[in-house]
Amino acid sequence: MDPVMRPTKIMIPAWIDGTLTPVEKLDAHLRGLRHLAVSVFVVRDGAILIQQRALGKYHTPGLWANTCCTHPEWDEAPIHCAQRRLNEELGITGLTLAHRGQVEYRADVGNGMIEHEVVEIFVAHAGGDLSITPNSEEVMSTRWATPETLATEIDQDPTRFTPWMRIYLKQHADMIFGRDQM
Repeated sequence: MDPVMRPTKIMIPAWIDGTLTPVEKLDAHLRGLRHLAVSVFVVRDGAILIQQRALGKYHTPGLWANTCCTHPEWDEAPIHCAQRRLNEELGITGLTLAHRGQVEYRADVGNGMIEHEVVEIFVAHAGGDLSITPNSEEVMSTRWATPETLATEIDQDPTRFTPWMRIYLKQHADMIFGRDQM
């Protein structure tokens, strides 16, 4: 491939020997490096907007996940990253994001890759007029589901959901969706 045509490598913040360092995203996953991430949950009338990851994704293709999740680029603030990816993945703009906290998890995501993430969690409330325009390279499908429905679906067939979605709902639902927050 011509060097001019080579896609730009995405550098994400990951820890190497205790120091936060820019590391190429795929390399961070292959090495299982602890790295920064953001996850967003858009809620409306007690339901969460979830997405089915596009089949072209290099890990967990076709699985259901929260509204959007990604890694901040080097020197990118988590809130700006969350806003950027809502727009890039789903065409969603103009929502107010509330920071709910930070979680850390480590999970095998297949194909020899590990997600070991320190995740900043954001929640946004949407009205009935929310415009959603999925980017087909990122998202195969979207739907709204209550936390209770998702918990039942995960219990019935956990393989349909990303490891982080299962972890968020089983271990961190109170922090993310506390009764006063839905």
